[in-house]
Amino acid sequence: MRSTSNTIRTRRTVKAAATVLAGALTLSLTACGSDDDKSGGSQNTGTKASGDALTLPKLDGTTLEVAAVWTGPEQANFKKVLAEFEKRTGAKVTFVPAQDPIINFLGSKIAGGQPPDVVMLPQPGAIKQAVDKKWAKPLGAEALKELRKNYSQGWQDIGKVGAEQYGVYYKAANKSLIWYNAKVFENAGATEPKTWDELLTTAQTVYDSGVTPFSIPGADGWPLTDWFENVYLSQAGPEKYDQLARHEIKWTDPSVKEALTTLAQIWGKKDYVAGGADGALQTQFPNAVTQTFTGGDQPKAAMVYEGDFVQVNIAQTDAKVGTDAKVFPFPKVGDTAPVVSGGDAAVILEDSAGAQALATFLASPDAAEIQAELGGYLSPNKNVDPAAYPNDVQRKIAEALVAAGDDFRFDMSDQAPQAFGGTPGKGEWKDLQDFLKNPTDVAGIQAKLESDAAAAYGN
Repeated sequence: MRSTSNTIRTRRTVKAAATVLAGALTLSLTACGSDDDKSGGSQNTGTKASGDALTLPKLDGTTLEVAAVWTGPEQANFKKVLAEFEKRTGAKVTFVPAQDPIINFLGSKIAGGQPPDVVMLPQPGAIKQAVDKKWAKPLGAEALKELRKNYSQGWQDIGKVGAEQYGVYYKAANKSLIWYNAKVFENAGATEPKTWDELLTTAQTVYDSGVTPFSIPGADGWPLTDWFENVYLSQAGPEKYDQLARHEIKWTDPSVKEALTTLAQIWGKKDYVAGGADGALQTQFPNAVTQTFTGGDQPKAAMVYEGDFVQVNIAQTDAKVGTDAKVFPFPKVGDTAPVVSGGDAAVILEDSAGAQALATFLASPDAAEIQAELGGYLSPNKNVDPAAYPNDVQRKIAEALVAAGDDFRFDMSDQAPQAFGGTPGKGEWKDLQDFLKNPTDVAGIQAKLESDAAAAYGN
């Protein structure tokens, strides 16, 4: 099965988006010292939450279940959004922890006669599967009205299947960022790189200072796909990226070989990865972040690649974003720096007034601003007040995402059938874990990627 064409970004240049992202981040990090300022977000959220811009129905006696794979602080913060919905409607909402692959989780719940009312789906391919299985229900008039008012056409389109709107992209991610320990960079005399070659130079400078350059969460396959996508988009270009996302070209294509060979310059470099390949393959994402920002000026690693949501995990350390923990855009490998985004969409499974009202709420700035204030969250909603974000770094990342409009590419693995792009221990996740373990076997990994993709896409 392949994703429908409207889940894939139109073939526009990413140059404008990359420029605004790089400029915004540069300004935010040179202008702010300690920017742990939450006053603007608190004031704004309080105003919006009590405002009358969004009218929701009274739902006393209504019970709803919302399922998502979110855990830890991410889950706790989302529950505060649900609590506001309860306060404003009288409904009772229960959060249901889900597991990956989420389509399999939903299948078991539906087979048992206990589907959640609303599910947060992290892949356009999963939305397509839910529609094909006749699980998903279209958005109603009020939710559509709120969505069209607050979202660019591109973010609306990736929640569609055919001409029908099923998803509200409540949460987005800028997945083209590298976070670094500022003290390590200062001690090493390292500078923020703008190109891949400069990144390699920075890594060597950090290594020479006595600190391992990179923390890689190899135990989780999805960050490895994100590494690949940033290299591939910048190096091969947006047209090739779209073709590979649709499996119109094979994973044995020379462009894939070039990207994997480029990745191996870091993944295969002795002592560049904390714990080596074996250690990385046992390191989960939260630990990959926290080990970069603990240990004073001798952490286990100096840099960790991932999206804006890294801030949630940095908050579990003593490091402060903007001073101890800083960020730069993923360096350009080809002509332009990449802009890769991801996200989670609210999809209705049990159609009711309550479920439609929750989808409407999640499409509004009111809901997004509550979670924005709490940090580690990014909304594609263009009417969210930037003042809701808790620090200048997050604020500038959010503004850059909105300013990019439709000029971005959605996470490639999230566009793929879940069997290939979203299943732990299988498909692309497992293949790239194998590549991390043995980065010299480019041809072998290409062949395995193509075999797994062909089986999942059915072509």
